[in-house]
Amino acid sequence: MDTNTITASSARLDRRDLMKLTGAGVAALAAAPLLNISNAKAQNMSADWDKTFPKSEKVDHQKVTFKNRYGITLAGDLYLPKSRADRRLAALAVGGPFGAVKEQSSGLYAQTMAERGFVTLTFDASFTGESGGEPRNVASPDINTEDFSAAVDYLGLHPSVDRERIGVIGICGWGGMALNAVAVDKRVKAVVASTMYDMTRVMSKGYNDSVTLEQRTQILAQMSRQRWEDAANGTPAYQPPYNDLKGGEAQFLVDYHDYYRTPRGYHPRAVNSGNSWTRTTPLSFMNMPLLTYIKEISPRPVLLIHGENAHSRYFSETAYAAAAEPKELMIIPGASHVDLYDKVDVIPFDKLASFFGRHLSA
Repeated sequence: MDTNTITASSARLDRRDLMKLTGAGVAALAAAPLLNISNAKAQNMSADWDKTFPKSEKVDHQKVTFKNRYGITLAGDLYLPKSRADRRLAALAVGGPFGAVKEQSSGLYAQTMAERGFVTLTFDASFTGESGGEPRNVASPDINTEDFSAAVDYLGLHPSVDRERIGVIGICGWGGMALNAVAVDKRVKAVVASTMYDMTRVMSKGYNDSVTLEQRTQILAQMSRQRWEDAANGTPAYQPPYNDLKGGEAQFLVDYHDYYRTPRGYHPRAVNSGNSWTRTTPLSFMNMPLLTYIKEISPRPVLLIHGENAHSRYFSETAYAAAAEPKELMIIPGASHVDLYDKVDVIPFDKLASFFGRHLSA
């Protein structure tokens, strides 16, 4: 990204200041040029198997749609165990990472958990992927939290699901959304957040809470003025393409590129695979702490999973400290943040199956 170009009315931030804000590049909007780059629009759902992981012969897969409370149509992938017969099964709603699509990490989690006997539903967030909503590639802590509850709506009405046995898995930035959703949605009986980001914290305070009040004020002033630009143009400006490397980036940014921009995890509809968020996306995140009511998940159980070497590990540690019992923090030795996206020998699927098997028992 070009972190040296700033709008004429804005004060200058250097590359190091911007790197403090968020490795996902979200707050880079503060220093990006005014761009209107091409972003993928909502599409008719593909009938092809266009996932980043191979199709399992142990599950049935269906493309589905459902609406959230705001009337936005969400596109999802439903995975059902072939051995389900006529039984009503426990079910899981799976979302994330932030800026990803259901064909990536969340789909892998969902299909693998369906192999282990759960009905699973993963979905594209509002305004992204194959889901509806305009403008494209904008995020909201409220609407994206609602997306999880809408998935619970769908699962609770499905004939193969026991609606009293529904859990949630949130990955990366959707780990925070998952915890927020479960705090308010008492239908959910257990929740897992894997390699979690608290997107409101990182956008408002930067990594390790390092953004100063002066920097925050400056960024908010720039985004506020960007609203006039967007209103005058009738369309939002977008940040530079995500996960491009220019050289000299921190290792975790190289890790993101290795997943999102290579055959390992690339998907053309993903925001993180060379597309981008709108420049004003962080506005609502910077003024709404997601995990304010995390204690209210109790007495339902919380499992937090994070890599030992993940730059983001402190998000799970802080969430664990704030949550009430029953709670568990599982640290995966030697793992990085991105290892928990798709490395099936690193993701603790046995632990996930036993956790949900115990807490979503009939």
